[in-house]
Amino acid sequence: MGLEKIYSLLEKNAFGVCSYFGNKWGVPVFKIRLSFIYLTFLTLGSPIVIYFVFALVLDYKDFILPKSKRKSIWDIE
Repeated sequence: MGLEKIYSLLEKNAFGVCSYFGNKWGVPVFKIRLSFIYLTFLTLGSPIVIYFVFALVLDYKDFILPKSKRKSIWDIE
């Protein structure tokens, strides 16, 4: 029971970078998180900076990108 509480707390308070890329690429989120952890240990923590940059971009992407995308000439209506 304690492990489930920790997991749900992490899910609520994390930035959602790994879950965003997992959903976008169709890869299980657990594998992306595990790969991120291994990569962080192998490179002595440098992916943490990249993670925070992605978190910042994902947090502010609604302000950066327009809500309505331009229509392409290839869009069919």
